[in-house]
Amino acid sequence: MSTNKAAPTSIKPDPSSLEEAHPSVPVCAKPRVRDRIFETACDLFYRHGIREVGVDAIATAAGTNKMSFYRSFASKDELVAEYLDKKSNEFWIWWDGIVSAHEGDARRQIEALFDAFVTNTCFAESRGCALANASVELAEAEHPGRQVALKQKAEMQRRFRDLAAKAGARKADELGDALMLLMEGGYLTRRTFGHGSGPLHSAALTARVLIDAYTTAD
Repeated sequence: MSTNKAAPTSIKPDPSSLEEAHPSVPVCAKPRVRDRIFETACDLFYRHGIREVGVDAIATAAGTNKMSFYRSFASKDELVAEYLDKKSNEFWIWWDGIVSAHEGDARRQIEALFDAFVTNTCFAESRGCALANASVELAEAEHPGRQVALKQKAEMQRRFRDLAAKAGARKADELGDALMLLMEGGYLTRRTFGHGSGPLHSAALTARVLIDAYTTAD
């Protein structure tokens, strides 16, 4: 989640280093320097976008230089993949914490996920889902960051389908996919509308309507 640190004066990427590895072999940087670079990059990537933030901007905002950057990370691509992996892990920690409170009640687990989703996504600094944003920005199929995003979304689909089946839904895969579309669409509309308005506010109610439609006897 974003920490609201001040962005550097310019966040335009350095074309020469945007996606290419530094020619020298990286060596081990001091952990605190690496951590500072990483946390700074995470903040800038989330607030401004991956393509918009270059190596120079990250190094400057972290109070270091490009040499220290490449001692810590072989390339910007590697850093992006690590950033997205961190975001994915945070998401699953959040998910697991929600569903574990309603063990054995799949319907309540789904409802709780969407209740928390609306609350957690409707804050002023939210820029939506970092993984979904990255899948739009990173068009190259083999980009390591895109691979992280695709893996996370495939797992999200699997989990929603599993919950739909456990909730006794007819056509459980269909309901699971509909719930995933609802959550993904909620993230997108959060980017489009202000935090005080927009369709996202109806997501929890819509999830309940969908569950009823697939579980209520004809």
